[in-house]
Amino acid sequence: MGLPMDDAVVIQKGNRPGEPYIITVNCPDKTGLGCDICHTILDFGLYITKGDVSTDGIWCYVLLWVVPHSSSPIVRWVNLKDRLLSVCPSCSVSFYLNEPSPHVDSSPVYLLTFCSRDRRGLLHDVTHVLCELDLTTQRVKVTTTPDDRVLDIFFITDNLELLHTKERQNETYKQLYAVLGQSCSCELQLAGPQYDNLQCFSSLSPSVAEELFRCELSGNEFRTQALSPDMTQLKKASVTIDNSLSPGHTLLQISCVDHKGFLYDIMRTLKDCNIQIVYGRFSPVNKGQRELDLFIRQKDGKKIVDPVKRDALCSSLKVEMLHPLRVNITNRGPDTELLVANPVELSGKGRPRVFYDVTLALKTLGICIFSAEIGRHCTSDREWEFYRFLLDENCRFDLQCMVGRNQIVDKVRRTLMGW
Repeated sequence: MGLPMDDAVVIQKGNRPGEPYIITVNCPDKTGLGCDICHTILDFGLYITKGDVSTDGIWCYVLLWVVPHSSSPIVRWVNLKDRLLSVCPSCSVSFYLNEPSPHVDSSPVYLLTFCSRDRRGLLHDVTHVLCELDLTTQRVKVTTTPDDRVLDIFFITDNLELLHTKERQNETYKQLYAVLGQSCSCELQLAGPQYDNLQCFSSLSPSVAEELFRCELSGNEFRTQALSPDMTQLKKASVTIDNSLSPGHTLLQISCVDHKGFLYDIMRTLKDCNIQIVYGRFSPVNKGQRELDLFIRQKDGKKIVDPVKRDALCSSLKVEMLHPLRVNITNRGPDTELLVANPVELSGKGRPRVFYDVTLALKTLGICIFSAEIGRHCTSDREWEFYRFLLDENCRFDLQCMVGRNQIVDKVRRTLMGW
């Protein structure tokens, strides 16, 4: 017998056009709940303008003001509510008795393949359709043939858990044909062993991996990373910990240049470090700066007094604010390759909408994508998700010139950061 969940998530529209929507989450607490909520909100292309969160260790109350990003597809608010409900711990008797929750199987993976005539922006248009349909891309393999046709393989999951139905499949075909044209071929089926094989398909050379995944960018970052003024401001991030203001909690104060997914980056780091948020306030952006005040504690309910643990937490948070996403351009044989990487949560979830934003940036620049892949890479301390794109040389940028490469890197990074 469970307790009512009808009011666990409430989404309220602003009183006037342009005003933020207000999302209220009122449910049992768990370590990492804030991260899961921010992950879902980012996945729907929404930006958190401000928020408050409080918990007594058993029950939590989260209040967030959100607005759609300018590049976001139409927001399906009903689907968002369902997704938020799915990350809330069950309001059941077993929760209060500390009994294990019923096992929930992971979503089945589907194989989507299509072949059509190539054109600029095609990959982003397909990704846009999948986002609007609330389908998540897990892996992708995109290839352009010599006769200017594309053969795309998408491994996707359905957040609505309805892709096994004929109605949902027909809706997917209809939306894809509207973008690809009726002359294309398109097929959707349950994925088999080829999904596991593709996960190990792509690999990075040791030199490229070292450049992409190191914690601190070296002195040649201005040559390879083309830091914009916004990126330079990121280096002024401030993280402080104070144990003097509360007898039972540690105060964590963060100040940094605002960027898309900023709250998710912070929450993900705290979740992976098993840190609980007791009370938090996310202030509105002031002159491009985002400030957070969080009262936190360890999973055992104690303050963070160990100086080694305090320094490690501050260091981890600073790394995520300085380099939340890695973007680089390198040579792959005679071709030019764009690489983008982001950390993966310990739970295995990657950052939402990276593929969407990168393909949008390349479409805006008028650059065709010759091939694309999504892979995973493990370093000594974490797992990464990386995206690699072979760029078509026939564009207005000189891909062999550092100036042209830097312009591409800057545009991709700014799109990912929401600048």
